[in-house]
Amino acid sequence: MSSAQAAKEATPVIATWEVQQQLPKVAYGQGCYVIDQDGKRYIDGSGGPAVFSLGHSHPEVNAAIKDQLDRIAHGYRYTFSSDPLEELTAMIAESCASGGSGGLKHMTFCSSGSEAIESCLKIALQYHASLGKPERCRFIARERSWHGNTLGALSISGFLDRRAAFEGALAPASLLSPVNTYRPPDGVFPEDVAAFCAGELEREILRLGADKVAAFIFEPVVGAAGGCVPAPPGYAKRVREICDRYGVLMIADEVMCGAGRTGTWRALQHDGVEPDIMSVAKGLAGGYVPLSAAIYHDRLRGPMYQRFGGLLTGHTFSGHTLGCAAGVAVQKIIRRDNLLEKVRENGLLLKRMLSDALGDRPYVGDIRGRGYFLCVEIVADRATKEPYPRERMIYQKVNAQAFANGLICYPVGGNVDGKRGDIVIISPPYIATQEELVEIVEKLAKSLGQVMATIG
Repeated sequence: MSSAQAAKEATPVIATWEVQQQLPKVAYGQGCYVIDQDGKRYIDGSGGPAVFSLGHSHPEVNAAIKDQLDRIAHGYRYTFSSDPLEELTAMIAESCASGGSGGLKHMTFCSSGSEAIESCLKIALQYHASLGKPERCRFIARERSWHGNTLGALSISGFLDRRAAFEGALAPASLLSPVNTYRPPDGVFPEDVAAFCAGELEREILRLGADKVAAFIFEPVVGAAGGCVPAPPGYAKRVREICDRYGVLMIADEVMCGAGRTGTWRALQHDGVEPDIMSVAKGLAGGYVPLSAAIYHDRLRGPMYQRFGGLLTGHTFSGHTLGCAAGVAVQKIIRRDNLLEKVRENGLLLKRMLSDALGDRPYVGDIRGRGYFLCVEIVADRATKEPYPRERMIYQKVNAQAFANGLICYPVGGNVDGKRGDIVIISPPYIATQEELVEIVEKLAKSLGQVMATIG
């Protein structure tokens, strides 16, 4: 190798967002790695957008899918039941019962997180209508939240960039303060965030009129909109008490943080709380086949079935046989291999590794999250927590640079006020080994260093 060539290879390549837009073609995946058509190998440090719970090309999942295809791809849900549908329903009900009453045992299956949220909203409305209270049609949610891309889900999402083009068509909803102890509401101490934000919910219910409110919906651990923000201790229990006091349903959006991502199958299990309705999606079938579910409590079923004869939400692909077969295979492996315990234990290790590698860097404001759902927040001033100006597009540069370095992560912008703020989510497959976690952290640390060296 010539000295010129050696110098060229030793110089870090600083990728740009424009380069990132020229997406490579994927060729295949293997465990925690994805390989593109040119043979470049990437470690999947975020499981895509926190989807690939078992990584890629798991032979047992692939075999289950192929076996189901040899039988039938889909027995239309409103004509047939199926073994995969019934088995997955029983497995989910059993998983939901851990740390709860066992009442979360009814569900409808969909094909995306957004569809699951739409079904959750419709279940809440149908329940109140079945009690003769159709005027209970208002929803309360939070700023810096993300619930989906359909119009109903978007209406209850506090994600400015993703809402802006559709504002005129969105249904009215109340959006409360984000529940984030690192960035508490003005004048509120971090230790008081739980009480303040729960009180804010009660005040909004009273302002609207409790007889007008259908449900409060929130992410137990906020995903892309806030950056892996867990509910502070005591918050969820206070919310549960307030919802019960005023007859408001509690909806837990666990599309991203559920199905084991945070180390418990239900993310709210960690908080000792059971919702009335919940959504689950990404990790349920691990991205092998699109699959999600809206799950609701047994006490809601009776009035709805008595008044309307059944659940009034469903789609052509509800309970898709192949999707359920994939879900059964994924959930069986997670149980058999004790992967939730692994996520809990190695999640603590991963967080410690991120803190050791990045914690003393002046542009790292916070490292937070739970299980394999962690986030690094980047700031311009660590003391004041001031974010970088929006036009610097730090998160996009980190995304491009990490990708150039062979790391798939999940950077997002706007986490502070919808415009400013830069975070990087790390959410690896549950099967990730400690050696793979080391590789993820090293490549992230390198990529952040390269980008921030150009920012100043």
